[in-house]
Amino acid sequence: MSIKNVRLEVMQFLEKNIDSFVEQYLLPIEKIWQPTDLLPNSEKESFLDEVTELREIAKELPYDFWVVLVGDTITEEALPTYESWLMDVEGVSQHPDNGWSKWIRQWTGEENRHGDLLNKYLYLSGRVNMREVEITTQHLITDGFDPGTDRDPYKNFVFTSFQELATYVSHNRVAQIAKKFGDHKLSKICKMIAGDEMRHHHAYSEFVNRIFKVDPSEMMMAFHYMMKQKITMPAHLIRESGERIGSAFEQFSESAQRIGVYTAMDYVDILQKLIDKWEIDKIAGLNDEAEKARDYLMKLPARMTRIAERMVVSQEPHIFKWVQPAIIK
Repeated sequence: MSIKNVRLEVMQFLEKNIDSFVEQYLLPIEKIWQPTDLLPNSEKESFLDEVTELREIAKELPYDFWVVLVGDTITEEALPTYESWLMDVEGVSQHPDNGWSKWIRQWTGEENRHGDLLNKYLYLSGRVNMREVEITTQHLITDGFDPGTDRDPYKNFVFTSFQELATYVSHNRVAQIAKKFGDHKLSKICKMIAGDEMRHHHAYSEFVNRIFKVDPSEMMMAFHYMMKQKITMPAHLIRESGERIGSAFEQFSESAQRIGVYTAMDYVDILQKLIDKWEIDKIAGLNDEAEKARDYLMKLPARMTRIAERMVVSQEPHIFKWVQPAIIK
């Protein structure tokens, strides 16, 4: 049987439990929080007073913080790209009886709330140039996204396991910084989003865990492939108006590292967490090639730590069109 057919068979095997995955890792629409729950309510007489208070508190937040919050928002709002990419994975189809498409649509529905909420907060804050933010978002969706997974579900689930944990780290750190500067509303917003991301991480990492049980060698090779080529951040093609594709990512990444929202060491830490979670050292029944892949993965965190420790991050902020220092002052 070809590798492609084996993967399809495994996806169909996992699909039998899709309802239990939805029930365990996703929340009913009528019960889950919505953006309006966490923002000033425009139906209330107190709306303008609440917006004024939000804007005053937002003035205390530093420049790099706003850059990171804008980048996080744009990444969340590029969700149409991520859904269309996942819908093309082997074993997923638009057929109404396909369980995986049910999962992806419901996951998308939950994720969609994140960009909606953050966008409204940015708009109300008065701290950023919303038109420039909107242009960047449209560019990111238009430019597409290639995480290097092709249609392989194994590689895709490694990617989503990693990325959901990375977005948890980022949103959680932003929440901590917002709280430190007295913006408790924004802190709560980012904590709620981080909670969703962690739930989704548990789901995708469980998919990988189950694949390891039925197709260990190929799953190990997929994990090895993704980590050897390095996980591509969803915002790696981000750009400002009039700029080339991907031109803003390095500066955005440096802002995140300067304020400790997401660093090179966080990347290593997430890799180690996945190795521990999937108990890579204990996987049995591997062929010779997969054994070599395991050896590579087990040594990789130490190697990447040495590289991360030598990295130098520029301390000079890049001036983005999204956020002008004069606006922050």
